[in-house]
Amino acid sequence: MAADLPDYYFRVRENGAFVFRVDTENRQRRIEMDQIAVINIKNGQIKAHGERDLSDEDLDVIKDWMAERMALLARRDIDDIHRAVDYLNTTTHWAQSKATDDQLEEVTDALLLAMHDLRTVLVRKKADRLLAGDKDDD
Repeated sequence: MAADLPDYYFRVRENGAFVFRVDTENRQRRIEMDQIAVINIKNGQIKAHGERDLSDEDLDVIKDWMAERMALLARRDIDDIHRAVDYLNTTTHWAQSKATDDQLEEVTDALLLAMHDLRTVLVRKKADRLLAGDKDDD
């Protein structure tokens, strides 16, 4: 089993991760995890833990993990948006075919405001992209 373990373990937290070096080469043959760094995905910061110096290998592994993590989070974000489109369609069907007057009364104002806000942002962003495209053509 020890041969299957990675050399590093990343304990994910909200804005990044704690980085541990995994050690199985000890007398007790136990898995030991030694924290070597704390990383922040949002600002790209890598802080060595304690008074430790990170090796070039440590930094390369951490930077690779950060790049993979940011790509994963970006994929999750767009997947969440695709799900939101599905929820909007499901909500439309529910409102048209199943919702009672009391249920509609409970959610209509909140939905209308949220959809108005979303539409306003989407229209503005679309106009910005179109205008930027026109400038690029000039």
